[in-house]
Amino acid sequence: MPAKGKHRRPKQHPITRKLALAGTGSAALALPLISTTTAGAAEATAAPATRSAVTAAVTAPAAPAATTYSVLPGDTLSEIAAEHSVSGGWKKLYAANRSVIGDNPAIIRPGIKLNLDTQADAGRASRSAPRTALKPAAAKPAYANNLDGWIRESLDVMAKHGIPGTYNGIHRNVMRESSGNPLAINNWDINAQNGIPSKGLLQVIDPTFKAYHVPGTSLDSYDPVANITAACNYAAARYGSIDNVNGPY
Repeated sequence: MPAKGKHRRPKQHPITRKLALAGTGSAALALPLISTTTAGAAEATAAPATRSAVTAAVTAPAAPAATTYSVLPGDTLSEIAAEHSVSGGWKKLYAANRSVIGDNPAIIRPGIKLNLDTQADAGRASRSAPRTALKPAAAKPAYANNLDGWIRESLDVMAKHGIPGTYNGIHRNVMRESSGNPLAINNWDINAQNGIPSKGLLQVIDPTFKAYHVPGTSLDSYDPVANITAACNYAAARYGSIDNVNGPY
């Protein structure tokens, strides 16, 4: 007896067939799902970045106020201090810029740069003050109390006043005029006869000493340094330099 439905293909339910077809095309159907998921993820990731950018824009610090000012014609310290809200007013502004303004705060030259940051300037001044106070003063050169020391001290004074002369030129003339004796005096020549004898290391008469005396030296014509310096000043005016003197002068 023939078997019932032995070789018959089982009839698939329409819904089953559709599911099978759906399974066959699952790769195609998966693509939109993946694409949709990726887009959603990108959108979710982009949102914090956008908020961060907005936050950065809102919280960005304002540009710092100007700390210097170039003076224009007609400017005054009080106007500049008021316009730029300088702490302490024009007096503080002047104190912070005295080195470039000068001693008269009423006169400010167009073009100079003023420091408007008076607070910072005051801080720098207070920090540097102790170091300045502790800085030792430059030691004054020590000169021997003899002809060598007198000549060297005179040369230093002469250099400050632009008076020419060399050690050898001074020494040569001193030895001829006084043999190195700072108290030497000539009581026999025409000057002595006129009541103004030549004195000191370089035998200078009082009127010449007074006329060519160099500030910062003694007013005593017998003083070795004062005598040398005044004589060299006179020789420079008359002969160009003490180095050019080789006899009575």
